[in-house]
Amino acid sequence: MSESKPINSTNVSRASLVKPNLQTPFHIDFEWWEKNERDWHVYLRSFLCPEHQELFSDIEEGVKIDLVDPTTAEIKIVDGIRDTLMSHCVRRPDFLSQQSALVESVFSLLLTNDNTPMTSEELGARLERPASTILRTLSGPRIYKGLRPFQK
Repeated sequence: MSESKPINSTNVSRASLVKPNLQTPFHIDFEWWEKNERDWHVYLRSFLCPEHQELFSDIEEGVKIDLVDPTTAEIKIVDGIRDTLMSHCVRRPDFLSQQSALVESVFSLLLTNDNTPMTSEELGARLERPASTILRTLSGPRIYKGLRPFQK
């Protein structure tokens, strides 16, 4: 018989204590990806446009690249795949597809929105899908693709 652990701050996150509703904003939690999905770069790579899939085909996962801000000329070291995806590939008109599965559609929409948190109602309106279905999917016990409630 296994011993149950008491509920405390070390084994329960604050997010699990609040039940999300239609006004709860969701985002892609990239920290969750890094901790829980060893193949997160492979998944992100699948969202790259054909040009960048070819460009990154010989580059190892997790490689950092220099990114020059076109306005300030500031140079930042960033994750090559994620930042290329966020700065270029998601801007293509064919990036969002109505035929995608719900979780993939939400993930793609958040990418196109610079991962700015969005409520189930906002996601539903943009994806033309029921907000209640999105909420049920994203607020269940399983975390899909790092889609989690946003905490300030």
